[in-house]
Amino acid sequence: MYCNQCEQTAKGIACTTIGVCGKTEPVAGLEDLLTHAVQGLCLVADTGRKVGVIDNAVDRFTCEAIFSCLTNVDFDPARFGVLIHKTVALRETLKAEVKAAGGKIDFTAAAATFTPADSLTGLEEQGAALNFINSLDANPDLQSLKQITMYGLRGLAAYADHAAILGQEDDAVYAYIHEAMAALTGDLDLNQLVALALKCGEVNLRAMELLDAGNTGTYGHPVPTPVPLGHIPGKCILVTGHDLKDLAMLLEQTKDKGINIYTHGEMLPCHGYPELKKYSHFYGHFGTAWQNQQKEMPEFPGAILFTTTCIQKPKDSYKANVFTTGLVGWPDVAHIGNDKDFSPVINRALALPGFTDTVDKGSVLVGFARNTVLGVADKVIEAVKSKAIRHFFLVGGCDGAKPGRNYYTEIVEQIPSDCMILTLACGKFRFFDKQLGDIGGIPRLLDVGQCNDAYSAIQIAVALAGAFECGVNDLPLSMILSWYEQKAVVILLTLFSLGIKNIHLGPSLPAFITPNVLNVLVENFNVKPVSTPEADLKAILG
Repeated sequence: MYCNQCEQTAKGIACTTIGVCGKTEPVAGLEDLLTHAVQGLCLVADTGRKVGVIDNAVDRFTCEAIFSCLTNVDFDPARFGVLIHKTVALRETLKAEVKAAGGKIDFTAAAATFTPADSLTGLEEQGAALNFINSLDANPDLQSLKQITMYGLRGLAAYADHAAILGQEDDAVYAYIHEAMAALTGDLDLNQLVALALKCGEVNLRAMELLDAGNTGTYGHPVPTPVPLGHIPGKCILVTGHDLKDLAMLLEQTKDKGINIYTHGEMLPCHGYPELKKYSHFYGHFGTAWQNQQKEMPEFPGAILFTTTCIQKPKDSYKANVFTTGLVGWPDVAHIGNDKDFSPVINRALALPGFTDTVDKGSVLVGFARNTVLGVADKVIEAVKSKAIRHFFLVGGCDGAKPGRNYYTEIVEQIPSDCMILTLACGKFRFFDKQLGDIGGIPRLLDVGQCNDAYSAIQIAVALAGAFECGVNDLPLSMILSWYEQKAVVILLTLFSLGIKNIHLGPSLPAFITPNVLNVLVENFNVKPVSTPEADLKAILG
């Protein structure tokens, strides 16, 4: 086992016996084997596109398979076995179609001819023998760049999958994924790999645009909404992850059941969407970020539904209450299939006691995505001109358990009262409930949404730059980002592709970035590791 794709990787180097996330060595090997197999499928799909052979089912499956390898998504070995065999079956079917269309299928890369073992044990042995990451390239700097793109692709595949679920697709996104996965099997020089990584960020902007269109087109633009942090008496279901459609279907299926629905983690911003908040039993938010679930979920007296990502090993005290759906999975945890019949979740909620009292823990405001913020842009611009607003800070990204993340709480607490703070993703749970006041009636702390809503934050920055007739880098705006997994990696690549510089990144730098590659990022984008809140604020504000 050798896995260093997340921020919490062991000793800041790599997990080699068991993942800090809970991933076992067999699962790590199966993820590597699936990635290897998908590279073979992409080699054929990329070649097929050159002769007019394009299969949307292959496109969709490619994203699902890549997404399954993202941190904290799927820990079920059996499901990886199914994915690996399906990948190879699709590859061979596609090969025949490409050959019939006149394409060349004489691939030399091992991924294009890989034959999976018949048994799960055999697949695990193949995965262990692959030594996938360390065989990407003999040159450590080129290996580092290949890893940056590969992990970026996992984030991109996640966003593309989220968007496709809502009916938003662009063939150019799929074409790049096939092209990049295929290219990573070959010999590329430093410049080619840098270009491939930046293109990953560029294509991801389009994927996030599609996802934004899917979310807002289906559920309306988020509006400012107070969300209760306490609870009320009644049966209950807790929904975590990122998927708005799963939540919408659950809300519809529970509307007459006497069950209250609570969000957890990155689902908090869902309360701001008009087509979701219209359900009277969509009550409030329970808990904080993903890494606290093993402490918080034993206290939830209802059923728990995981969508998309962020699952940890469920403790025995609440494992029977847990259900997964979509790509997220854990061995021996009940899974809701593609029919999205949430009856098992509902029945479990009805069988459990639910909350028996009323607890008021106050509320937080959500719903400050691009439509809301740009709706008061004139007030914001005037406040900047009158110096009522001195500076904007975007403080957001992933949360995690590794020490050092208190930095984000402390810097928000220390940001002066004449500065605005935008936040998004689960990193906000370090400070989301702090009462920071307002500037001219506009709350100082604006929750833009999920990590999936990074597109909104980018559009806000671009609109402000247009209003002030300057570049984004010239705005009184500082980005202080935390990262944990691969969606954060691809968002960073997107910011680079837009030419955005001076990003403060923490709490630690990626283990897969070599000193030479880091120097390239510093020289070209002035990436800065976070230091202390005091030092960073002094450097930013003077």
